[in-house]
Amino acid sequence: MAARILLVEDEPTIAEIVEFALTGEGFQVAWRTLARDAEAALAADAHDLLILDIGLPDGSGLELLKRIRRDSDMPVLILSARNAELDRVLGLELGADDYVSKPFSPRELAARVKAILKRSVRNHVIATEPAAGEPADSNGFEVDEARATIRFQRRPLDLTRYEYLILKTLLTQPERVFSRAQLMDRVWSDPAASFERSVDTHIKTLRAKLREIEPRFDPIRTHRGLGYSIRVADRP
Repeated sequence: MAARILLVEDEPTIAEIVEFALTGEGFQVAWRTLARDAEAALAADAHDLLILDIGLPDGSGLELLKRIRRDSDMPVLILSARNAELDRVLGLELGADDYVSKPFSPRELAARVKAILKRSVRNHVIATEPAAGEPADSNGFEVDEARATIRFQRRPLDLTRYEYLILKTLLTQPERVFSRAQLMDRVWSDPAASFERSVDTHIKTLRAKLREIEPRFDPIRTHRGLGYSIRVADRP
């Protein structure tokens, strides 16, 4: 089945170019010009990817992205005339998988869409592989992929997109050491857009959120010079 893409773009000329480029690659494209119409479309039907302009007539695309990320892990590509580094970094930190500046190459856009969708499918496969050794919930974790949420000790964790994806990756294979590069490759759509220290920052906030629930238990292990793993034993 062809991937379904929702395009949110208020410039008809740009929208026609994007639609032509993506339908030529076999994708199904639905086009909306307003943030509220995009939210209604997302609530009504499932989509595989969202292409989002930042400057919309009825609000900020970044605000729309923040609302989407509260309960959805759907891949998002930002397509914007804003090319400042701050805008790109903010978009990626809010949970976008990629950022393409206008003017753009339709062929490159189609290639980036393919890469995001391929990575999304791969991450789903990784997440559903049997864990090595103990099951993932043996240390108190429950992963609900349909809702993109993780519970710890039966309590829901309030996670950002990157925190959720990092923790979910660690839980696929407890005790396995993931290098920072491996985590970036599996979590970030474009690892080159971020830095390895970003992984450390998200691990730090993850640990703080876990400690709020069980202060004496730190399941995330740091392997100096190697990376991180999550353990299933040593509980108090």
